[in-house]
Amino acid sequence: MTQHSTHTLDKTVLITGASGAIGQALAVCYAQPGTTLILQGRDQARLEQTAAACTGAGAEVRQQALDLTDTEATLAWLETVCAERVPDVFIANAGMNIGIGKGFEGERLEQVAALLDLNVRSTLLMTTFIAARMRRAGAGQIALVSSLAAFYGLPVTPSYSASKAAVKAYGEGLRGALARFGVGVSVIMPGYVDSAMCRGMAGPKPFLWQPQRAAEKIRAAIDANRARLSFPFPLNLGCWFLAVLPAALSQRILRWLDYGG
Repeated sequence: MTQHSTHTLDKTVLITGASGAIGQALAVCYAQPGTTLILQGRDQARLEQTAAACTGAGAEVRQQALDLTDTEATLAWLETVCAERVPDVFIANAGMNIGIGKGFEGERLEQVAALLDLNVRSTLLMTTFIAARMRRAGAGQIALVSSLAAFYGLPVTPSYSASKAAVKAYGEGLRGALARFGVGVSVIMPGYVDSAMCRGMAGPKPFLWQPQRAAEKIRAAIDANRARLSFPFPLNLGCWFLAVLPAALSQRILRWLDYGG
């Protein structure tokens, strides 16, 4: 029995990106008897590992290896999921990152297109689909995984920063639109969490968290219907300050911190 055993049972939780580090940790965090986990990922082997761990913890698990940028297949899958039961919790966690490269050669067009397709287009389409059904049900909780990079664009990852800023703004707007219908929306803004994607990013990675610690923090925020969760401190405060300081000063700070500015 986990420390979350006092939470309401008979809960359905849909998590995208469950074959990645944070998604795997979130799935395990929610896994307990009485919980049905619907897990999407692109890596079949890692998705099966996640499913096995969650089943071992007593959860009922349904897994779906799917490329979320395939809109027709994704919406058909969601239709099937919601026809049986609208999820109580939807965590839009799937995403990718690209950068300008260690030699500052810049981002490639095809990479930018793929990133926007997954991080923004598929996230907003899926969330719109789920939100409409939660609204009709009069209940539900949505969590959108953004990033601290949404506060201020990082020179090493400009497109990623832009995509996560879009998710942040969308989540903030959606929270206000759905509140009167009993649906909660939380925007999750992690800093550096140890993962393959994180290790592939250029620049320093201060205050690195392990996925399990991040997952516990995220679940607590979702359970409390927090409008925004950003971590870790003080990195979150520093990123927020970059957004409110004069832009020229923020750029100088990023150059000083070796973020490619």
